Amino acid sequence: MLGVNARPAVAKVVAPIVPALVRAGITPDMVTITGTVGAVVSAVFLIGSGHLFWGAFAVWMFVMLDMLDGALARARGGGSVFGAVLDSVGDRAADAAIFGALAWWFSGGGDNRLFVLLSLICLVLGVLTSYIKARAEGVGLSCDVGIVERTERLIIVLVGTGFTGLGIPYSLHVALVLLVAGSAVTVAQRMVAVRRGAAGAALPQSSPQP
Repeated sequence: MLGVNARPAVAKVVAPIVPALVRAGITPDMVTITGTVGAVVSAVFLIGSGHLFWGAFAVWMFVMLDMLDGALARARGGGSVFGAVLDSVGDRAADAAIFGALAWWFSGGGDNRLFVLLSLICLVLGVLTSYIKARAEGVGLSCDVGIVERTERLIIVLVGTGFTGLGIPYSLHVALVLLVAGSAVTVAQRMVAVRRGAAGAALPQSSPQP
């Protein structure tokens, strides 16, 4: 998975930046909030209004801040439980904004009701992909499988969006079709993994219900 394989390279990129942020008093939560708000605003006001290339570019730049908060937390002596939850919530908000903005654009200037539906399906499948893993881990199971995780989703949708903004036809259409198929497979993979991992296991008494 790209998210796992890219971590060593990402660590080398952010390593020189982190000490300067620590000296400046920047906290991981500040980085998370800035990245989330920037990605949501860029998606809603740029992608949603049809400025697809610049919207994809802006969203990507803010999403890249997600590389910094974990490294910054480690440099400051370790992250917090609240910071971990905030980071996860921010990721879901940014993802929802991207696909929601695409659905909005397809319902107007994009003029394609089928891809309104596909955008919304991508949004739902992305949420399910993350929820299955979170719920599985909440009951003590591992669930790291899947051909399309968040990194892959973002690369596919933002590249497709950006190329469409540059005038390359059908780029976004192909990206959404690939995402629907890949995300559906990922949800199935995770449910199978949870079923296998849960065989014979009892639900912990303290496990919270959603």
